[in-house]
Amino acid sequence: MFSLFERTVAFRYLRSPRQEGFVSVIAGFSFLGIALGVATLIIVMAVMNGFRAELYQKLVGMRGHVMVMCGPAQSEWENALDIAKTHKDVEFAYPVLEKQAVATYHGQARGIGVLGMRTQDMVKRPAIMNENLKGSFDSFEGNKIAIGARLATSLNIEIGKMVTLLLPDGTRTPFGSMPKQTAFEVVAIFEIGMHEFDKNMVFLPLATAQQFFNCQNTINHIDILLHNLKNSPKVIDDLNHQLSSAFEIVDWQHSDSQIFQAVQVEKNVMFIILTLIIIIAAFNVISSLIMLVKDKTRDIAILRTMGAGKSNILKIFFLTGSSIGIAGTSLGILLGIGFASNIERIRKLLEKALGTELFSAEIYFLSQLPAKIIWEEVFLVAAMALVLTFFATFYPAYRASRLDPVEALRL
Repeated sequence: MFSLFERTVAFRYLRSPRQEGFVSVIAGFSFLGIALGVATLIIVMAVMNGFRAELYQKLVGMRGHVMVMCGPAQSEWENALDIAKTHKDVEFAYPVLEKQAVATYHGQARGIGVLGMRTQDMVKRPAIMNENLKGSFDSFEGNKIAIGARLATSLNIEIGKMVTLLLPDGTRTPFGSMPKQTAFEVVAIFEIGMHEFDKNMVFLPLATAQQFFNCQNTINHIDILLHNLKNSPKVIDDLNHQLSSAFEIVDWQHSDSQIFQAVQVEKNVMFIILTLIIIIAAFNVISSLIMLVKDKTRDIAILRTMGAGKSNILKIFFLTGSSIGIAGTSLGILLGIGFASNIERIRKLLEKALGTELFSAEIYFLSQLPAKIIWEEVFLVAAMALVLTFFATFYPAYRASRLDPVEALRL
């Protein structure tokens, strides 16, 4: 496509003779702008993908792919559970009682969410049974409790300690409603990796939770895990036909739709904003090439008089500009992938060097900065950067090819 003559002249123009220093500085900034734009875009896309994937894993890991909300159909929940378990696409299903209470320990109090679950169901959840779990669920029955790691840290609770749960409107007496309080032994401290769960959630045995909240044989919802997440619409449709209309059936997307929509909107906005960086860098390519064409007017005239055609001049300057784009995009891809692959390690180093917390779990929900590289998106970013650079290069190259050698030599 490009002859040896065209490549030789183009790469000669990319070098930095002293008299072309200003033009080379602009070309250098264009190169850096493209590289930084591509790298930043890859890093941000990877972080947003990782953030969404981690949120999905944590939320679904706690709530299931499909939820059957019992509502007024409390007397039928056991039958509904049996029906859900027999569906061919269901991996397993389990009942959950979800309530609010207050945890107190040595004069400190925290509002918490209480999940009542059966032991045999809890041990099947990888989100709970991970390497960060302290203690065990072997004796999880009666007045036993499992609490989140951040809650344990904030209240200074350890395995074997007694925590009191307080129910403000628990017991009715002739003198009015009296708070109900019960002491529970901490047998496990779990760490899911999501701030909201680790700081504000505790688990009780289902039977104990039902007794504590005075709601015998009742639950809030049935959580269902599927073999394949993509089958959730079919499972919901089947269960709607098999269960009474008193049950409300939703999937994970509806139960946490606002969070996932917010993440997707933020990802799209960041893609647009960071693309502007690459566009600005592409305009710098235009500026540097126009100045280079202006500076090389006499050289172009001499090349034309020596037999170089308009297409040769066009290719020379197109190759000059596109080389900046290709080199900048390549460097940006390497920087972006390298940074995204080690972003958690880099975050810890920066926090240690700066002495401040850069990724607060209270703000970002997660305890670690996630990143997930999707190679299709890397290809899309690279292709977009190259296309923008090629378009930016074409006009100055075309302008150079249209120069009249006679008029140029008179200048």
